[in-house]
Amino acid sequence: MTALLLLIPCALLLGGAGLAAFLWALRSGQFDDLDGAGSRILFDDPPQKEKHHV
Repeated sequence: MTALLLLIPCALLLGGAGLAAFLWALRSGQFDDLDGAGSRILFDDPPQKEKHHV
């Protein structure tokens, strides 16, 4: 029974931290373009200009 007094607050704290991390990711735009990253792998990168150092 005394273990529950420790485990319940820990579970609530971890759940709140997970919820806070999800909301932060949602507000920072992590889930805006889910299909773009999957299709971007199919296309070649544009050619890079070579920089010559003197």
